[in-house]
Amino acid sequence: MLETDLITVTDADFASLVLKAELPFVVDFWAEWCPPCRPMAQVLAELAGEFRGELLIGKLNADENPETTRAYRVMSMPTLLFFSGGVPTTSLVGFRPKSVLRSALAGAVQPYINR
Repeated sequence: MLETDLITVTDADFASLVLKAELPFVVDFWAEWCPPCRPMAQVLAELAGEFRGELLIGKLNADENPETTRAYRVMSMPTLLFFSGGVPTTSLVGFRPKSVLRSALAGAVQPYINR
């Protein structure tokens, strides 16, 4: 897994990176003060390598990017928002085991496989 598999997203580039992405895009809203955010980031980094070419996984520091965090009404960390065609389709709040996240990511990719 390369560190570059996780994409850092900010308020400034959210629209161009996430909303205009051709692949499904999962954004991890996290914060430094959030204890479960660290293991979640590690699991997502591992899964980003597994799903390379099928979907994109980004991380957005909620404290440093309040506009996007407010716009999507993210109030708990970590929160994963799944985007497809620029539209949020699913959210997961709180830490999830790797197997649960893998299934959720596979579900996000499935509509693209069946095209």
